[in-house]
Amino acid sequence: MVDYLWNTQSPLQKALVPGCHGATGAHPGVTLREVRDIVLVQVMARRGKAAETAKAAKKLFGVEAPATPKAVIGKTATLVWSGPDQFTVIAPRTDEASQLAAMAQAFTGSASLSDQSDGRCLIRVSGARARDAIAKFSSLDLHDSVFPVGTAANTSVDHTAVNFWREANGTDGHPVYNMLVFTSFSDSLWHTIVDSSLEYGVEASSAKAA
Repeated sequence: MVDYLWNTQSPLQKALVPGCHGATGAHPGVTLREVRDIVLVQVMARRGKAAETAKAAKKLFGVEAPATPKAVIGKTATLVWSGPDQFTVIAPRTDEASQLAAMAQAFTGSASLSDQSDGRCLIRVSGARARDAIAKFSSLDLHDSVFPVGTAANTSVDHTAVNFWREANGTDGHPVYNMLVFTSFSDSLWHTIVDSSLEYGVEASSAKAA
């Protein structure tokens, strides 16, 4: 009998070529990261249990679950609105079994949970020209007055569903945007972002969730 060894690997293992690409200069206009080692759980409040679910989220994460298209940062995770009475929990992977068990206990009776940790890919785009690059493939208006820090949206990129949100500006003062996509479409989205960023210069890499 043949023995099979299943190794976990990034869905961008082939697409992600670390380093700088496109236009050269002192500083690339776009920084592109695949955020790895995350626990990702979809939380869906059961009928009539939205308030109870929000209360459980606050007790576990220290913040109110977003009831509108927002992203909020809790003490151990980021909660991103993903639809009416539902949100996505994104946390650095520490002890996945314990993390999932804690959520299962917290939301018992109030919400249904779906572990999406290996089914989604998190891509982070930042830099001085990030907004210009994203404008080439997204119809979202990312002006500061319309899409400030903490804003989230469910959108589509080249017929691919994407959960999109803006987090706090980077240390360089430039916007930081996150895109969550199904792993089967992540390769295509990654190439789209790279191609849209080449004229500004793009630095690509992977990083663990902080």
